[in-house]
Amino acid sequence: MNETTNSAAAQGAAGAATTLPTAFVPVEVEGELYERWVKNGYFTADAASDKEPFTIVIPPPNVTGSLHVGHALNQSIQDAIIRRKRMQGFEALYLPGMDHAGIATQNAVERELAKEGLSRHDLGREAFVRKVWDWKAEYGGKILGQQRRLGISVDWSRERFTMDEGLSKAVQTIFKKLYEDGLIYRAERIINWCPRCLTALSDIEVDHYDEPGELVSIRYGDGEDSIVVATSRAETMLGDTAVAVHPDDERYRHLIGKEVALPLTDRRIPIVADEHVDPEFGTGAVKVTPAHDPNDFEIGRRHNLPMPSILDEHANITVHGPFLGMDRFEARPAVVAALREDGRVVGQKQLLRPVGHCSRCETVVEPRLSMQWWVKVEPLAKAAGDAVRDGRVQIHPKEMEPRYFAWVDNMHDWTISRQLWWGHRIPIWYGPDGEVVCVGPDEEPPAGAGWQQDSDVLDTWFSSGLWPFSTLGWPERTADLAKFYPTSVLHTGYDIIFFWVARMMMFGLYAMDGKQPFDKVVLSGLVRDQFGKKMSKSKGNGVDPLEWMDKFGSDAVRFGLLRGANPGSDQAVAEDWIAGARNFATKIWNATRFAMMNGAYVPAELPSADRLTVEDRWILSRLNEVVAEVDALYEDFQFAKAMEALYHFAWDEVCDWYIELSKLRLPIGVAPDDPDAQTARAVLGHVLDVMLRLLHPAVPYVTETLWTALTGRESVVIAEWPAADLARTDKAAEAVIEAVQEVVTEVRRFRTDQGVKDAQRVVARLTLTDPKLAGQEPAIRLLNRLTAPEDGFSATATLAATGAKVELDTSGTIDVAAERKRLDKGLAAARKEVEQANAKLGNADFLAKAPDAVVDKIRKRLADAESDIARLGAQLDALPSA
Repeated sequence: MNETTNSAAAQGAAGAATTLPTAFVPVEVEGELYERWVKNGYFTADAASDKEPFTIVIPPPNVTGSLHVGHALNQSIQDAIIRRKRMQGFEALYLPGMDHAGIATQNAVERELAKEGLSRHDLGREAFVRKVWDWKAEYGGKILGQQRRLGISVDWSRERFTMDEGLSKAVQTIFKKLYEDGLIYRAERIINWCPRCLTALSDIEVDHYDEPGELVSIRYGDGEDSIVVATSRAETMLGDTAVAVHPDDERYRHLIGKEVALPLTDRRIPIVADEHVDPEFGTGAVKVTPAHDPNDFEIGRRHNLPMPSILDEHANITVHGPFLGMDRFEARPAVVAALREDGRVVGQKQLLRPVGHCSRCETVVEPRLSMQWWVKVEPLAKAAGDAVRDGRVQIHPKEMEPRYFAWVDNMHDWTISRQLWWGHRIPIWYGPDGEVVCVGPDEEPPAGAGWQQDSDVLDTWFSSGLWPFSTLGWPERTADLAKFYPTSVLHTGYDIIFFWVARMMMFGLYAMDGKQPFDKVVLSGLVRDQFGKKMSKSKGNGVDPLEWMDKFGSDAVRFGLLRGANPGSDQAVAEDWIAGARNFATKIWNATRFAMMNGAYVPAELPSADRLTVEDRWILSRLNEVVAEVDALYEDFQFAKAMEALYHFAWDEVCDWYIELSKLRLPIGVAPDDPDAQTARAVLGHVLDVMLRLLHPAVPYVTETLWTALTGRESVVIAEWPAADLARTDKAAEAVIEAVQEVVTEVRRFRTDQGVKDAQRVVARLTLTDPKLAGQEPAIRLLNRLTAPEDGFSATATLAATGAKVELDTSGTIDVAAERKRLDKGLAAARKEVEQANAKLGNADFLAKAPDAVVDKIRKRLADAESDIARLGAQLDALPSA
């Protein structure tokens, strides 16, 4: 590029800068930019492309959901990954969609009906389901618009819903396949029952909290044949069918095989021996209620005990007598009172015990014997564990693997039927003579009178477990499935590793002939408040990311969250940190606008080496090192470290140092057409171009606005990701600028301590003794606003920096008494450091036991402190008399 072309490019950049507003106002540009990206098809993946695929399927939010801070974090991470891969030249697919959220959605619609005095039973099943679809069309999915605000680059042309036609076909297909392979069965077992939602729950849908309770000891029977049991749920004794003791417990061996009277009833129940009983716990005897406790159920099966249910679906007592119709919590003290009146209570004590709660409505869950559909998970879970053990799937961070194995290696069979109307109805039909038929998606249900379909629907996690391949068209062998499966990265919170990750692993490996659903699982932690506490509505410490977007912009929310995103670790967040991220975007805006107003442009190629100044060579060296560093951190999913590297490079090195140094060749308001100025403009434009591309995956809106203005090109979304050119590494230039920075920083510290205003010029004489600083006096003067001395100069203060002496005439600008006080304070601290270091180094026991690295560190501290004493003493001597 010749000088004339360079000049024209510089003038064009300066002209473009004048069209940039003085401030970046996110709300004025975000919506328009996003719609332009979508309209231009930047996010639309092409299955026919010969590019290497890279796929992320978004964890589908609930159709009832609204964007919360956890969504904002996870989707910011996913979008940063996919935007970078798109820029790297991959055929990048980021696939969006929503989950039908069976229980949550049905509850939402039932609440609406209740306002009209209606229940779903008043409408009937078909009409209620139509009502839910209507609700979904009107109110559901508002989170999709919120995702657009966040700027996530999903392919909206491929949006899916777990109840859409294609995914419904996938659900029916895999159900039938599992059923025919003997991996789905129907059985009566103990399940977790929610008396509020009136449905079964899987183990992972139950949250356990310690709650206060009472352990009551009750005597069953009388005389020598009596036995004492302890329980925290006295009401369930109405359903006892045995008392169990350990077969080797000498205290009760004479009672095994006998019967004992069950208090408050006219029944007698056997005393059985079972190795499940712990003779060291309580009295060593346990009541057995097979229909209301999972352990008791297993004892009941081993001993062929009857299993009567004593609670209905609302957890009300069904046993005839004085407790009939009572709620379980009302019945508990009533039963204890009746037992006490009968002389059966022999002891009571308070205790804390874990109590299960429905994860959706927080109602206390009731163990209940129920006929349900189950998945036999053992072979599926083993395959899911093997895929991680043999390296087909990698979990990041690796420290999360034991958590994963602890689940899949000990998984119980999964109850998949739910007593709801909204969801995928179980494709089982029952005939009039007891026939059971599983109907596939392309099959007609049995004809004839008396045939009825199972009334239950499938667990929501059953359909979302198919997400990585059902969304790509399975069971059809589509082009999307061939191109984009297995998906590349699954990113989600570690809190749903059991809910969702394990289920996708089981189903993906099973349905896709052993092909894993994703190559890597990246787990992030929870977002907590600024004090590290878990956010909750009840605590009032939750945050709404939409409010932050309104206030600070989406880029600030994204960058603020990404900057704290360490794999597998919880992170704290506060509004101040998002405000800081907004300030970062403002800094980039102002710096780029200033550079463009002074003619910075992106050259076709960089100026030749002989035209580059030391600061040019330094910033180009650092630029390429940062590109390599950020690349490595992205590949290792170290988002916080990547953002930190970009933050300090952009703010500190580019804005605060290089742009300031460039003013030596680009005086403010002047655009001289000379080679040095052109070199500065070209290097500055190149650095900003690369920096903005590096930042784009994290802060897409501000970088798009600035990059297109700077380069005149279509969009940074489809720009090429920077590649490190480590041949430009120049450690010598870095050493020079580091030496300059050290001198400048020392002078700045002095000015700040003395309250000298930033704009105030100070006369100073520089003596540069470090060879690296040769020729750097103009830079040091520029960056410190130091004026050259004239004849008769007299210093009032002297600073000794490494490789330089700075003598300043601060008369009229400095408070001598304050400066003396500052230096005295520094001297005192340095002398104390010397004293402490000498004490340790003079301690023979310490030297014998301490590691060499620790001893070396203390010796260095001693040397540094002695150097500080000499430097500060010289500065004190140079001060004028007070």
